[in-house]
Amino acid sequence: MIKNDIALAIEKKSHFNRATSSKIVESVLTSLKDALAEDEKIEIRGFASFRVVSKKTGYGRDIRRKKQIKIKEGKRIKFRSGQELKKL
Repeated sequence: MIKNDIALAIEKKSHFNRATSSKIVESVLTSLKDALAEDEKIEIRGFASFRVVSKKTGYGRDIRRKKQIKIKEGKRIKFRSGQELKKL
């Protein structure tokens, strides 16, 4: 499913037209991105939660060159599914 499919589903289940549905999807996704950029936790009850976690500096292996490489510290998004989603 892509953004267009979500907008189409909103259009079918509501009285909004395609353009309005697309704007709704885009604004929701922008809000989620902005919240994650500010390290906020997002919780959508019954669906999932998203949070930003720090990743420590570590080491990995470059398989082609057979060397150990240093992996920089950074951040990643952690997804955890909700109870209703797990049941499905």
